Amino acid sequence: MSVVKRVRDITVATLNERLDNAEDPVRLIDQFLWSTHQEICQCEALQRQYAAHTDQMHKQLKDAQLWAQRREEQALTALKAGEENAAKLALADKVAHEERAERYQGLYEQSRGELLELEQLLQELRDEYRSVYDRRQFYIARMESLKLQQRLNARFSPGSVDPSQMLRKVDDRLTDMELETKSLRDLRRMGQELVYQAGTVVSQAVDRELQNLKRKLDQGG
Repeated sequence: MSVVKRVRDITVATLNERLDNAEDPVRLIDQFLWSTHQEICQCEALQRQYAAHTDQMHKQLKDAQLWAQRREEQALTALKAGEENAAKLALADKVAHEERAERYQGLYEQSRGELLELEQLLQELRDEYRSVYDRRQFYIARMESLKLQQRLNARFSPGSVDPSQMLRKVDDRLTDMELETKSLRDLRRMGQELVYQAGTVVSQAVDRELQNLKRKLDQGG
């Protein structure tokens, strides 16, 4: 167990060192989370095996203790009945079961201690996984904030389009178009006035000529 724990510590330390210089920390964390997830699955499977083995050792221990107790009761019953040889046989079997119980006691305590150590390691792995996963979420939030800041900077950088300037340009263009239209209208009006004036002059000239002709006719008559 201690070897596994030491490997985990080195792995975490390596992750922390690599995160400082990682171009894509989220990808690095994902790799670590996947590795940790695999280790958790392996530890969970080992924990189930240890739990089953520990339970089996406990059953063997209890069975040996129960048989030792039964043989002692049988020896006592044989003595009460005056059957000393039968009592000795029962006590001999009792001693054998006690020795068996002692051996299983050692195996049970060893297995139980390793099971507890494995459960502690498994809990540390789960806590570590959650901690690194939380860090992953934090890095994602930081990266998203950075992207938004970059978009904000690009939006209001000196080279970006200023809506107020754009609207002023549109206003100036419309004003120019309006002035151009007004100028054309004024020119048309002036042209019409000139035509009217020209027509008036011609009409007056015609009237004068007509009067002159009339005078000539009167004089010739």
